[in-house]
Amino acid sequence: MNATPGLQQRIYSIDLLRGIAMIIMALDHVRDYFHADNFLYDPTDLSQSNAWLFFTRWITHFSAPVFMFLAGTSAFLQSERKTRKQLAIFLLTRGLWLMLLEHTIVNFAWSFNPHFLFFRLAVIWALGFCMIVLAALIFLPKQIILIIGLLILFTHNMLDGIHASGNGFGDFLWAEFHERRRFFIGGRVVATGYPILAWIGIMALGYCLGGLYRKGMDAVARKKYLLIIGSGAILLFLLLRAINLYGDKSPWAIHSSFIMTICSFFNTTKYPPSLMYALMTLGPSIMFLAISEKPLGWLGKKIMIFGRVPLFFYILHLFLIHLLAIGAVVWSGRPWTDMILIGNTNANDSPWLAGYGFSLGITYIVWMLIILVLYPICKWYDKYKISHREKRWLSYL
Repeated sequence: MNATPGLQQRIYSIDLLRGIAMIIMALDHVRDYFHADNFLYDPTDLSQSNAWLFFTRWITHFSAPVFMFLAGTSAFLQSERKTRKQLAIFLLTRGLWLMLLEHTIVNFAWSFNPHFLFFRLAVIWALGFCMIVLAALIFLPKQIILIIGLLILFTHNMLDGIHASGNGFGDFLWAEFHERRRFFIGGRVVATGYPILAWIGIMALGYCLGGLYRKGMDAVARKKYLLIIGSGAILLFLLLRAINLYGDKSPWAIHSSFIMTICSFFNTTKYPPSLMYALMTLGPSIMFLAISEKPLGWLGKKIMIFGRVPLFFYILHLFLIHLLAIGAVVWSGRPWTDMILIGNTNANDSPWLAGYGFSLGITYIVWMLIILVLYPICKWYDKYKISHREKRWLSYL
């Protein structure tokens, strides 16, 4: 790739962070289909969970905010070579494409159910929705976009007490905006899994952070700003979370053991992402961008591959995990149809899977196997994209 050393470092650090986010995301999805306790209780339910299981779930909390945040940063980087109109058209069309993908290919990958009885407005849907909003925001001055992003991030928890209790269109709009709920529409379940308000703020802030990667930006100054922003977010999280008054609808509490009290402290709300959740995940992520802006070692170069083809990896890993889960459920002496789902892979939606599953250690082994299998495929696709830049449709996958 022909680029200045500074530009290479910038791209590499962003792709590396995104690649790590994709890998840890896969751990959570493998846990969904393979870990026995997943069909009994939520790993963040500290009355039933344990420290290692909680950590396994907690570390994967970083994937969605990093994915959203860096999507905004990538949009800014594209603004360096596109007009605002061209970028807006791209964000609009890619956003619509992602929303369509969520309810077709991605939905089927999760359920393998051709009847499509359950629609979750999840991360790909939210990513597409936020891109469409960003397509409009980019016409505003960057200072205004920054203010909008900060206002959303720091004030949206004031809306936590407002609830949509009915099943009407207005209730659905509010839930899609700021409340995780399920609706029954046309004989099917529609779940607002990723309410979009907070995610819009996170993507907008990611777009603004992209200014640190603009052409001609001094690398030393960029690192300094990233360290200040990242460490500031971490310190603010620790302060506000310790006070326990605002920023998350689930306050932490003292537990019978020190380690479970620590788990409670870091057990922030993801749906929708609270201020505490955003600070907890984005602060370390921005710090990582600062310290990773250097030549990559062999492992970093391999991880970066996943970050260069995130959507391709996302779709592929869902199908592979689900196919392996069918093999696992048959190996366990159950009918393969047990993995044809009508909802999520949890105790509430898939009670017939209680008693199926494996230890957390086996779950980690399956996860590592998934990553090893997908690496050469993603590497091939990355090379294909690089050697076929004239194919514009590749930028949508």
